[in-house]
Amino acid sequence: MVIGATGQIGRAAVTALARDGWEVTAASRGGRRDDGWPAEVRTAVLDREDDTALAAAVGDGCDVLVDIVAYGADHARQLTGLAGRVGSAVVISSVSVYEDDKGRGFDTQSEPDGFPAYPVPIPESQGTVRPGEATYSTRKAALERELLAAGDRLPTTLLRAGAVHGPYGRTPRELYVVKRNLDGRRRRILAYGGASRFHPVSVHTLAELIRLAAARPGSRVLNACDPDAPTVAEIVRALDAVMGARTEDVLVDGPPPSPTVGDTPWSVPQPVVCDMSAAERELGYRPVTRYADRLPETVASIERHLAGKDWREAYPAMARNYGDLFDYAAEDAWLAS
Repeated sequence: MVIGATGQIGRAAVTALARDGWEVTAASRGGRRDDGWPAEVRTAVLDREDDTALAAAVGDGCDVLVDIVAYGADHARQLTGLAGRVGSAVVISSVSVYEDDKGRGFDTQSEPDGFPAYPVPIPESQGTVRPGEATYSTRKAALERELLAAGDRLPTTLLRAGAVHGPYGRTPRELYVVKRNLDGRRRRILAYGGASRFHPVSVHTLAELIRLAAARPGSRVLNACDPDAPTVAEIVRALDAVMGARTEDVLVDGPPPSPTVGDTPWSVPQPVVCDMSAAERELGYRPVTRYADRLPETVASIERHLAGKDWREAYPAMARNYGDLFDYAAEDAWLAS
């Protein structure tokens, strides 16, 4: 069973599992099918927040439960409550759970000198933020702690995902470049000299890791990122190449000159790059794709979803999470000065 099957990661995971020979039930709020799924995939309507509905959907049991949308200790306890009927689980977590040796994590980045200085690359042994319900990061940490504590009853592979990319995303970072190119913007401001690195992960990389973990049950935490961690400058040029756009990058040494100028969704003052050797060792993982290889499908998905809409209408979660990504007036004023 895959919970959150029609989301960005779930679509790819269902396809990978079905092609690997699993009998897959794709569970989602709408119970919809994806056109790319094999015909034998079953669908189920499921509200992730409804304990009774989840238990009913699992029914007599399943060998593997893949949970794409789990957050917090409550969801972890939902899963562990099914331990007698579920052989093992694969659950998506996030690299945002990491904190550095000074106790700084993603939740402290707005504070003076608050952005964490992680080791490069980050191993799974790196410390994590204190579990709680206050933020996305603390909820993911709480999810991890509960599931790992119940590893003897429900072996769970937790995949700490990087910056997810691929089609059907609700918060595609690539929108920052795609919309600018569609709008004919030919100068692009990049903070930190365009050298920021925030490790991406394709939905196809995640689907491969899910497929491998399903076949090798265990209680573990693994990083989940692509084999390459391109800089912001490399990312935007790769997107330009897909779209046939000719642009000039204006590089700023240091942080963005103002909140809406030069701050891309990948811009970080310190690199966030993860070590993938544990997945290679424990699952036999080998890279299946690189960041630039999958950009055409991501760009096409964004262009389709944007067509005829204001970007805030098309991607409301992006507007909530990142604010005004397209303050062209502020950019032009800064460039003119």
